[in-house]
Amino acid sequence: MANFLTGIRLLLAVPSAMAFARSDFISAFMLLGLLFAAIATDYFDGIVARKTNTASVRGQVFDHSTDFLFVTSGLAGAAYAGAINPLLPILIVVAFLQYVLDSYFFYREKQLHMSFLGRWNGIFYFVPLLLIALSRIEFNVAINDFLPASIVLMGYLLLLSTVASIIDRAIAPLRVKH
Repeated sequence: MANFLTGIRLLLAVPSAMAFARSDFISAFMLLGLLFAAIATDYFDGIVARKTNTASVRGQVFDHSTDFLFVTSGLAGAAYAGAINPLLPILIVVAFLQYVLDSYFFYREKQLHMSFLGRWNGIFYFVPLLLIALSRIEFNVAINDFLPASIVLMGYLLLLSTVASIIDRAIAPLRVKH
């Protein structure tokens, strides 16, 4: 059941990315619905896996890879539309590859080795997507004026935190005591 929830999120990645790239692809409310479905499946897949004793390394890799694909494709679509800096999805690819390679080759673990900053980045990568979806809904003037600036600010904060995460992982071998 947990992998089924993760699979739903994986299936939502392409239509969501298309919707972020082209505002006329689906309605703003449909995009918000896809995003909430992705967030809900991300939240509940781990809970279901633990409650049913089906949590596994493969499930964790599937979950994290799906999260990566969903947010990166969504942010790439948003970058295509000019909503965020196109460097952000590129840096997320670098950070994710570093995360996977470090986990298996540097830490020599049989599962993914999360870092504090990387974990929080993974959660906060959903925020600009949520802000972009909300910005496509007609609210009052104050909110509609505030959202574009908050999207840009969040994008730059995530750029900085992603670079910090990449640097943190790169210098991790210097902190390891033998």
